[in-house]
Amino acid sequence: MKTKLRYIMLAFVCLLSLGYIKATVTVTLTVDEMVERPVALDRAAFNLGTLLTEINRAQAAGSILTTKHLEMDDFSLKSLLRLWAVTPFYCDDEEVVERCWVFKDGTMMVSHIPLIITPEGEDFGTGTYQEAVVEFNSQGKITDFRLALDAHMSESMERCGSVVEKEKQMVIMQYIERFRTAYNQRDIDFINQIFSDDAVIITGKVITLRKSSDMGGLSHKVEYSKQSKEQYIRNLRRAFMRNKWINVKFSEIGENGEEGGCAGITRSKINPSMYGVRLRQEWTSSTYSDQGYLFLLWEFPEDGGNPVIHVRTWQPEWVGGKKQKPNDDISTLGGFDL
Repeated sequence: MKTKLRYIMLAFVCLLSLGYIKATVTVTLTVDEMVERPVALDRAAFNLGTLLTEINRAQAAGSILTTKHLEMDDFSLKSLLRLWAVTPFYCDDEEVVERCWVFKDGTMMVSHIPLIITPEGEDFGTGTYQEAVVEFNSQGKITDFRLALDAHMSESMERCGSVVEKEKQMVIMQYIERFRTAYNQRDIDFINQIFSDDAVIITGKVITLRKSSDMGGLSHKVEYSKQSKEQYIRNLRRAFMRNKWINVKFSEIGENGEEGGCAGITRSKINPSMYGVRLRQEWTSSTYSDQGYLFLLWEFPEDGGNPVIHVRTWQPEWVGGKKQKPNDDISTLGGFDL
């Protein structure tokens, strides 16, 4: 019996060394220095590690996913199974260390989880490498698992220059101008129509803290909040009512514009009807003003239908008197999928 067990263990080690059985994936999640570490951060990391390990097991065995032991809600589980039904994939890294975004309500999001797509007899997207975006609730339970719309960050951030034909650029900028004008005119109906019903809206706010050290003084951090379309429209309606006038200006980021990334518009290679637009925004009103970086993920239907915005993120340009650059995690195509 001991000899048989020894042979089984030896065979397992050989398979593992040859790559037929993927090793356990350990996940470490970190947060920015000025962000309070969530109590459930380690739980979120453990749950993600457990999920990636199961994904590797199922891919290596060519079997279905065993999901009973995974801490995922129904929405994220269905999303995962839909992806798995299209093509299996696995995590090629045994140790994953990633920055985690922490939102005001305690929910969390991590991007850039490395995956290798393993299609059966056909190509998938732009190649075999993809990145996953995973969200958690305040208890660390997984609430969404999706592939990033465009895993190639170089297209969005490093390859400066036009990646969109001139005619399409003109159409997109026309709608950008209409979008800006709607804020100036406080046209809540147009803004409500231009956002998709499932739009994701992320907004940063600078928080001032008093240092606990003997030297005292103040420190600053950016606190991010995620809203649904309904919440955003409701809050925007109140802002319109509070202000007698609003003036919104957009300027380009990158070449011939502000520092902080490539200029103009980027197009998804995976879904060619999706376009990311990065802008510098100046908001001035009778009661409030700010400057920051705006990212919009637009869909322009190929049938010529009305475009919609699926993602809107905003980050402050200045924090504690220091100028910031746009953060790649929430201001490129790579961080979002639909």
